[in-house]
Amino acid sequence: MGKERSELAVVALVFLALVQVSVSVPFIVLHGIAASCSTAQEANFTQLLANLSGSPGYCLEIGNGKRDSWFMPLAKQAEIACEKVKQMKELRQGYNIVGRSQGNLVARGLIEFCDGGPPVFNYISLAGPHAGISSVPLCGNGSLCEIADKLIKPGIYSDFVQDHFAPSGYVKIPNEIKNYLEKSKYLPKLNNEIPNQRNSTYKDRFASLHNLVLVKFLDDKVIVPQDSSWFGFYPDGALKPLLPAQQTKLYTEDWIGLKTLDDAGKVKFVSVKGKHIIMANLDAAKYVVPYLQNQPSSHSQVKRFNRKTKETLRP
Repeated sequence: MGKERSELAVVALVFLALVQVSVSVPFIVLHGIAASCSTAQEANFTQLLANLSGSPGYCLEIGNGKRDSWFMPLAKQAEIACEKVKQMKELRQGYNIVGRSQGNLVARGLIEFCDGGPPVFNYISLAGPHAGISSVPLCGNGSLCEIADKLIKPGIYSDFVQDHFAPSGYVKIPNEIKNYLEKSKYLPKLNNEIPNQRNSTYKDRFASLHNLVLVKFLDDKVIVPQDSSWFGFYPDGALKPLLPAQQTKLYTEDWIGLKTLDDAGKVKFVSVKGKHIIMANLDAAKYVVPYLQNQPSSHSQVKRFNRKTKETLRP
């Protein structure tokens, strides 16, 4: 009798090991400039995605939110985000990311730079300035904008501006490429653009994504050019023609693994109607939610790797 029970137990364990189980994968939202997780817009958007997907979602705040989104350098923002995700027990088995506007550059910093962080499975980018913006972003009115305007005057690539004005880290003026590569402190590193300094680890980490969803907003007047949301940009030294991602060196020479992902069918280039990050609920349900929903997993199919050594992790 005891032997039969032992055999049944073994059979049951084998069966459970082979059957796929539904794993609820959490996600984080990284907001853009002049925003904070405490605002109704960001809180409601995170809750909407959680309700529609059935997955737990968290808006990840960096510093004090709105002010630091303007004046904390992006490298520091990415560093803080890295430490936060490593401390969240909910994310230890892996997570998905939804980035909004400038928050996408923090998101990519998490993916490429975060040593020892949990794995990122799916990354959904909403209006991300991935290839840069070709001019200084318009701020508008208010005390923060007055401070920003004063900071910009010394020159967008000066050390002072780079260290105190977050958008300066992804301003890429086509006819100032030499200055950009030498003095911009964030995007050239993130995009592996600097000759003789390209880091294969950044590429490997980005190419390890399961899915990359790049959403461009057709009425976007903030991301210039709009195609930067798809990694498209101008050629060095000129403001025309506007090159699609597939014709840029970043893609053809596969500096960050974008071509690798695309060749594997893992990149979705999506365009939606609407102004900058103003997304209709139906579009969110169609293009975002499917990549946040429960994902099939089993011990026999899913392998997790140490992000630093690439060795397989034991359950």
